[in-house]
Amino acid sequence: MAEGAPSPVASSRWAPAADQLPRDLAELAGPVHGAVTLPLHLAWSGLRTFDLGDEKLLLGMYRIVLLNGRHADYTHYLDANLLVSRWPVLREMLGRGVRTVWEQRFPRLRRVADA
Repeated sequence: MAEGAPSPVASSRWAPAADQLPRDLAELAGPVHGAVTLPLHLAWSGLRTFDLGDEKLLLGMYRIVLLNGRHADYTHYLDANLLVSRWPVLREMLGRGVRTVWEQRFPRLRRVADA
């Protein structure tokens, strides 16, 4: 399946609907440094501001956005290079449904995880 092709995975409450994912990783143009404060619809409990220079906080923010976000959140808060480089760790922090939808849409993520 080509990157950006529609995913055959049916949506579930445990995974984002395929139509909410970006068509191309290049759409992910979020911040790469500094502090990011997530809106309440993403981070409604606990920490909301994340210093992207702190690896644990970066991974935590990406996990929250991947689990709770929609298309506009992905493109606003995630950066393609950071997502790809952290994917081997991130994928272990996500449920199978989220991981599967993202890896089916973007086979590059699966290849990075398998490397």
